[in-house]
Amino acid sequence: MQITPELIKYLESLARITLTEEEEKKVGAQLQDILTYIDMLNELDTEGIEAMSHSFPITNVLREDEVKSSMTPQEITANAPESSDGAFVVPKTVTE
Repeated sequence: MQITPELIKYLESLARITLTEEEEKKVGAQLQDILTYIDMLNELDTEGIEAMSHSFPITNVLREDEVKSSMTPQEITANAPESSDGAFVVPKTVTE
């Protein structure tokens, strides 16, 4: 893929940015370098290589879900500066 000035202009509009002509040339060259490197990686023979997300094997360590007793709303709000009907009362943050 070739990076063209039209593509740079299109990317500018997508990103909602404005670049100077000098910046456009610089970004175009950088994007072209990235694509050239990706093309080089595509030439590698990866036949028989298993896809992986990490360089070492990892597994999730999950615990079993267990039903446990919990606190009542009154116990939870017992130490609150102010509570009402089992809920915390906080200062109003939205004004009209």
